Amino acid sequence: MALNIKKLLVSQPKPSSEKSPYFDIAQKYGVEIDFRPFIKVEPLSSKEFRQQKISILDYTAVIFTARTAIDHFFHLCEELRIAIPETMKYFCMTEAVAVYLQKYIVYRKRKIFYGQTGKPEELVTIISKHAKEKYLVPVSDVHKDDLLSKLEAKKINFTKAVMYRTVSNDFTEEEKFDYDMLVFFSPSGISSLLKNFPNFEQEDIRIGCFGPTTAKAVKDAGLRLDVEAPTPEAPSMTAALDQFLKKEIGSKKNGK
Repeated sequence: MALNIKKLLVSQPKPSSEKSPYFDIAQKYGVEIDFRPFIKVEPLSSKEFRQQKISILDYTAVIFTARTAIDHFFHLCEELRIAIPETMKYFCMTEAVAVYLQKYIVYRKRKIFYGQTGKPEELVTIISKHAKEKYLVPVSDVHKDDLLSKLEAKKINFTKAVMYRTVSNDFTEEEKFDYDMLVFFSPSGISSLLKNFPNFEQEDIRIGCFGPTTAKAVKDAGLRLDVEAPTPEAPSMTAALDQFLKKEIGSKKNGK
């Protein structure tokens, strides 16, 4: 017997575009989809940052892997009353990240470099051409080390600076947790679920996730994984959900 899936929780911010595939899925299968991140990012205070004994003005270049890093870097500089010199160079993982710098600096007057593919190898190749610079890399307390290990391999002079942290986005008592399906995108989301609901019993609740590390976290937590992406058949989470719901409850449009 097909389970009755009526309400889904997607642990990401609500899409800004009305054209998101999630809205198509909600309409197609007559399900309600709520968007609520299980984790949130918060800044380190200037006092916490000072404990790392890093002087930002000792560096001649900054490496940004994400827009979040840009926000926290400049907010921290403001809090510390640091004026970043015009000579500072910026190296960004993608053009989209580089363009975001316009929020804080006069873009055309600065030396900004970025990769085309978003792959760490490409950015490291660009950085290697500027090997004399002294690099600062703003990161979260939980971060991937693939870029950093590649910088080390090339003997690039860099310092990792933790400027923000990933924390559980706790549920309030007023928030109803009455979902038939939960969708996760990071191991931190699973940790947050268990922190918010220490007595969580999965029973008939379906769990979907994106990425192998998240899948491992679901299984390590002793939970059942019902939907996994990416796969050759479902390269995105929305494609995986579409396939799953089609099988579980069928398209309501087709049933008319």
